[in-house]
Amino acid sequence: MPELPEVEALAQDLTGRLRDRAITTIHVAQFSALKTFDPPLRALEGTLVDTVGRHGKFLDIDASGTHLVLHLARAGWVRWRDEMPTIPPKPSTKSTLAARVVLDDGSGLDITEAGTRKSLAMYVVRDPLDVPGIASLGPDPLTDDFTAERLAGILRAEGRKQLKGVLRHQGTIAGIGNAYSDEILHAARMSPFKPADSLDDEELTRLHTALRTTLQDAVDRSRGLAASELKGEKKSNLAVHGRTGQACPACGDVVREVSFADSSLQYCATCQTGGKPLADRRMSKLLK
Repeated sequence: MPELPEVEALAQDLTGRLRDRAITTIHVAQFSALKTFDPPLRALEGTLVDTVGRHGKFLDIDASGTHLVLHLARAGWVRWRDEMPTIPPKPSTKSTLAARVVLDDGSGLDITEAGTRKSLAMYVVRDPLDVPGIASLGPDPLTDDFTAERLAGILRAEGRKQLKGVLRHQGTIAGIGNAYSDEILHAARMSPFKPADSLDDEELTRLHTALRTTLQDAVDRSRGLAASELKGEKKSNLAVHGRTGQACPACGDVVREVSFADSSLQYCATCQTGGKPLADRRMSKLLK
């Protein structure tokens, strides 16, 4: 799933490609992806793209004051094409193509989603805050006002909730998903199950530093990369996420996993839990 660093890099890349170009038409191949009806999709036709921005994990294409907002969900992506086919795509639930944005010079974007679980969402709105998911976002962790004190207030308000879940909840902190929450907690040397309100001052400073540094470093590495290069860049720089069974780059211990119904987390016991493996109830049941 694209998270804050990848969506930020997509926004920067697409701003350079789309700015001052006119949108000729938008073809929708997966009708379930379009979540709004007013303004209509055709309201974007003939508009000039002013900029492309980000709200958490939402991508926002601002075209003459009308916004095409995308949430790429788990398996969505944006692919640039220098030359679009002249024949419009046929609506299909079997194709990976969800929508196609055609520009005045014949280039454009293919918005795709792999797999059978269709969660990608498109919104055409006058104001990004008209998108419920954007209106309910927590603070952006890379803004100047996201201080250690602000993080402390968030953690106190979350009480005994586990840090992993607090970091991932978009209404609490915007833009962090499964991968970067693993990476942040590894960099902070903290258990994903540690209660949010249990951090002392030193731990709070360490978590705030790890959070800001992990995300900013990923943004910096991604800056200037084309959309086609972003997934590989992300994967190649992860320390623990998606690396179950491999060596921790910090200490050499094996990276372990805890599985859930539809996701998993990765961590290093030596770095994060004092050498104690975390209980994995799903795996325990399989071994019985």
